[in-house]
Amino acid sequence: MLDDFMTRATLAGIGVSLAAAPLGCFIVWRRMAYFGEATAHSALLGVALSLTFEFSVLAGAVLVSLLMSISVTLMAGRSLFLDTLLGVAGHTSIAAGLVLVSFLSGVRIDLMAYLIGDILAVSHMDLLLIWIGVGTILSLIIWRWSPLLLVTLNEDLASANGFNPKRENFIITIALAIVVAVGIKVVGVLLIIALLIIPAASARSIATTPEAMGFFAALIGASSALFGINAAYIFDTPTGPSIVCAASLFFIALSLVSSFLKRKKHN
Repeated sequence: MLDDFMTRATLAGIGVSLAAAPLGCFIVWRRMAYFGEATAHSALLGVALSLTFEFSVLAGAVLVSLLMSISVTLMAGRSLFLDTLLGVAGHTSIAAGLVLVSFLSGVRIDLMAYLIGDILAVSHMDLLLIWIGVGTILSLIIWRWSPLLLVTLNEDLASANGFNPKRENFIITIALAIVVAVGIKVVGVLLIIALLIIPAASARSIATTPEAMGFFAALIGASSALFGINAAYIFDTPTGPSIVCAASLFFIALSLVSSFLKRKKHN
């Protein structure tokens, strides 16, 4: 069954969506969209370094994303605001990655695969690594759900309840770096943040509890991957952007339904 490239692509897309969407809820709640975008951009530098020194692309993307996130977090507030540091780090990383790739022979052809994904080329090993990453992220989120949620709501209240806000924030940073790394093959560096935010934003309009939002976000993300991959196959369109477009359609539809129900309730 896994010899079929569409089956591998579908499993990869659903896997990344299942991990990205619940994590995206914390990104939305914390208003960390720009942080996620900078992390995704820095992953391209990790890819370039991996290709240069011939080691795992996944490992390179995770390591550089983590280093960027930790460095920015430590430097924030000392001399520059966080959004300024993120802008510098994110754009410098993607520019440095593109420059470094230009020096490597035979890599230019595959550059778009890293920018917008190449899910149809997912191999058995890619699929294994993706699902290991997905399992790691989901395990972290499920294990630390209550502390993460409490820190998101109020760090002082979390500290009073015996939770360390820095540790919980670091867990979010680790999970974000992993989901960016495993999502590169599916939707690429430029679009992975969309897979984090759009399903979570869609779920927010219909969910009544944080747990429901996480569940609906995962469901919307997986459905977006399924519809996007099939639409790309039928209409011969780029797969990564097609997945994001499918997620955007879910967002528009659910936003309209939510607005209609609210108006009807008030009337």
